[in-house]
Amino acid sequence: MGRADTPATSSKKRSLPQTPKNLKIAPDCVNEEFARELGELPKIRPTRPK
Repeated sequence: MGRADTPATSSKKRSLPQTPKNLKIAPDCVNEEFARELGELPKIRPTRPK
């Protein structure tokens, strides 16, 4: 049997989760955020042995 294409199933399954406003980064601070994360890369130890 085929699937029914009726909108009566559930419209909430198709919606994407939204980011709360207090967790969003302001557009003018994005470069600073990336710079901080890239600066921390040498401090992170690798998880796999070489």
